Amino acid sequence: MIIIKSDSEIDLMRESGKVTGYILKELENVIKPGLSTADVNHFVEKTIRDAGMIPTFLGYGGFPASACVSVNEEVVHGIPDKKKILREGDIVSVDVGSTYKGYVSDAARTYAVGEISEEARHLIDATRNSFFAGLEFCKVGCRLSDISHAIQASAEGEGFSVIRDYVGHGVGQQMHEDPQIPNFGKAGRGPRLAKGMVFAIEPMICEGTYDVRTLSNDWTVVTLDGKLSAHYENTVVITDGEPELLTLGE
Repeated sequence: MIIIKSDSEIDLMRESGKVTGYILKELENVIKPGLSTADVNHFVEKTIRDAGMIPTFLGYGGFPASACVSVNEEVVHGIPDKKKILREGDIVSVDVGSTYKGYVSDAARTYAVGEISEEARHLIDATRNSFFAGLEFCKVGCRLSDISHAIQASAEGEGFSVIRDYVGHGVGQQMHEDPQIPNFGKAGRGPRLAKGMVFAIEPMICEGTYDVRTLSNDWTVVTLDGKLSAHYENTVVITDGEPELLTLGE
C-alpha cells in the first residue's frame, strides 16, 4: 500500500531532507585522496547528530554505520572502514539517511576522488541525468513505470547498464515503503501518481554488465565484472505541480 503523506508529515520530511541534502553537498569539499571511508562516515554521523536528528542507516537491518560508502565497483551498501583509503582516480558513492521526529529522508551521490578518467566522469554525469529524466514523470497522473522507463532510456542511451537487483522505493516513517520503483521497465504500468506520495528515486548505473554479487560481509554489493558503478538519489514529493526534491542541497 502506498502511504499518502499529509502536509504536516511532508514538513517533517522537508526538515530531515535539508540535513541530508546539506551533507551530500558538503561532501563535495570533504572527499579527497587520503581520506578513509570511515572518515566519511564520521562526518555524516556527526552532522546528523549535531542537527538533532538520528542516522537512519545505523543499525538498520544490522547495518553497522551511518552511511553507505561504496567505492568504484561497489554498487551499494559499502561498509565504512578506517583501512579503506580513497585514492586519486577513485569514484565513491555515499548514501545517507536522516530521521527527524520519526520521518526519514534518503539520498545519495557519487563523487570524484581527485582527478578521474573521462569515462568515470561520463558515468557519474549519466547517472545524475537519468535521475532527472525520471523526475520528468514524477507528476500527478503519470504511471509509476513511466519513471522507470525514462531512467532506463536515459542511461542506456549513454551506453551504460541499469542495475536490476536494487530499486527505488517509497519513504516516510520507514526508510523502505511501498512501492518499489525499478530503474528499468516499460512505460504505462503501475499505479498512477497522486499528490502526497513520497519516493526515494535512485538510479544505480554501471559501465558493464548489470549483474552483481554480494561480498562475504553480507552487505556490500559489487558489479560482477568489476567495472565502475554510480548512484544518484533524492527524496521526491509528488505535488499538484512540479515535484519537490527534499534532499537536493543546492
